Amino acid sequence: MKLFSGSAHPELTAKIAAYLGIEIGKIERRRFSDGEYWVKYQENIRGHDVFLLQPTHPSADHLLELLIMIDAARRASAARITAVIPYFGYGRQDRKDKPRVAITARLIANLLQAATADRILTMDLHTPQLQGFFDIPVDHLYSSYVFIEHFRRIANENLVVVSPDVGGIAMARSYAQRLHASLAFIDKRRSAQNESEVMNVIGEVEGKRVLIIDDIVDTAGTIIKACQRFKELGCGPIHIACTHPLLSGPALDGLKKTDLEEFVVSDTIPLHEKAEASGLLTVLSTAKIFGEAIRRIHYGESLSNLFL
Repeated sequence: MKLFSGSAHPELTAKIAAYLGIEIGKIERRRFSDGEYWVKYQENIRGHDVFLLQPTHPSADHLLELLIMIDAARRASAARITAVIPYFGYGRQDRKDKPRVAITARLIANLLQAATADRILTMDLHTPQLQGFFDIPVDHLYSSYVFIEHFRRIANENLVVVSPDVGGIAMARSYAQRLHASLAFIDKRRSAQNESEVMNVIGEVEGKRVLIIDDIVDTAGTIIKACQRFKELGCGPIHIACTHPLLSGPALDGLKKTDLEEFVVSDTIPLHEKAEASGLLTVLSTAKIFGEAIRRIHYGESLSNLFL
């Protein structure tokens, strides 16, 4: 087994390597003066089971670097190459919802396969159906493994789990069942990219402690408006759990003005400086679940047992 890190998230790679009790593989990365990437493995990987960790959050350079790492590993005769992508970028562009637009998630899947990755290991895809874009195995992990334990302390406190949209109901229902909570969801309309309007809250929320579950928080527009609506409806403390905290644009400024009990995120992508310095976020590590998944893939063991 060999574990290598791209430049996008070496901190998470280090935690995973510590869990596995192995050293991070040696790799040299350079950029030419015009910005082109150059990659070289500094140790023998012929016949090895190679895992390459690289989330593909913005910028697109992270994706390009991963593709080059995969190609270099194939040409170095690795026996098997697993792309470990904690955050699968472009996953929101998964269908043709308007005329003359790209299905970019499918394009990214094609690029990873063209680079000759043998399998994909990822977490909380925007929609699970994205697995069908690949003709290679996709192991899909769930952040609930991390978040459920954190929120068990409020499980018996008149809790309602809320999905921020219809698409997230299945994930929210899973949390509600395991936390013995009721379920609600937000009916919203999206007028443009990164702009939404909270129309209705479907479910009983008045007087209850609220836990909003989301896979991605980008500009946080939906979350902020939802929190305002919940306060208008007389809800109690509001908790938020987010797997991939992109937190771009005005997200942090808007969240600071919102009366939140806590905002819990995972470390699938590194927090940018402003988010880290805000003191607003509680970060839970995904290193254990990724490390255990890598170990089980290497030894041919079941991953489904992780979620029993």
